[in-house]
Amino acid sequence: MASWALTPGRAVALLALALSGGAAPVVAQQGALFDARVQAVSVAGRVDVKVDREKLRAFLKVTGFDVALDSIALSAKNAPAMLGRKAEDFGFQWREAADEVFASDKMQGMALDILEQALSADLLDHATTFYVTPLGLKLVTLENEAHMTESTPEGEAAEEALISQLRADNPERLAVLERLNSAVDASESSVRAVQEIQLRFLLAADAAGVMRLKLGEEGLRELLRGGEAALAESLEKSALQSAAWTYRSLTDEELLTYAEALEDPKMQRVYELMNAIQWEVMANRFEALAVRMGTLEPVTDL
Repeated sequence: MASWALTPGRAVALLALALSGGAAPVVAQQGALFDARVQAVSVAGRVDVKVDREKLRAFLKVTGFDVALDSIALSAKNAPAMLGRKAEDFGFQWREAADEVFASDKMQGMALDILEQALSADLLDHATTFYVTPLGLKLVTLENEAHMTESTPEGEAAEEALISQLRADNPERLAVLERLNSAVDASESSVRAVQEIQLRFLLAADAAGVMRLKLGEEGLRELLRGGEAALAESLEKSALQSAAWTYRSLTDEELLTYAEALEDPKMQRVYELMNAIQWEVMANRFEALAVRMGTLEPVTDL
């Protein structure tokens, strides 16, 4: 499962330019980007009869989507940095508030609600059939471990070293890894998704009085578009490094089998739906976190 975590760094530095007092709060068009994708996949899958909710719970587990959703909580630590702040600025209640907002049952419940409306039995069976194979089970084990491992400078250095080694010794394997990443995000919408999540969080933080925006919604969108190329490059590099490291124990043949499975049209629709759900859950939870942050301290101009 692909996982697009919000990170500080360039995005924070860029967005910091937009922060400081004056502008009235603006309201985000919540969920428009992601809801449209969910509806499109739902139509494509012809969901005439709802899948039993227990089967959907089993689907979350067998595909590893439950762990992918739970891993969203790891990105909560980046929320203060997106506002140019530190977690300690929000007092001793910060950790408790973040844990409550990103509670597993809430995030998985949201995912189940959407899947119930959008995932056809045909698509569920297709994905499940692959992920219960020996290779599928191995993949989910590796991906679950990767999802719940926080990034460190040492880990990133090891990933970069592995990519350099593959470029020199096994470029064919690197090409298959690139196929994997393309198949997981065939619509190449991850950049826009990350931008939308950042936007919704900032607008919610502004409305909650956590900070004040100098720019309105359109100004923020323009600012984010200015960093689009750098963000796309960063996401592509990160995804390739992560895939190379996560699947390093797999054979070249197993990687190729996985790439071919992901490129199947039915699996493409499944992943389009799961990506849309993951992004919507993340955006929704960051909006909720912004509201909670507003209750933890008085408004502060940045």
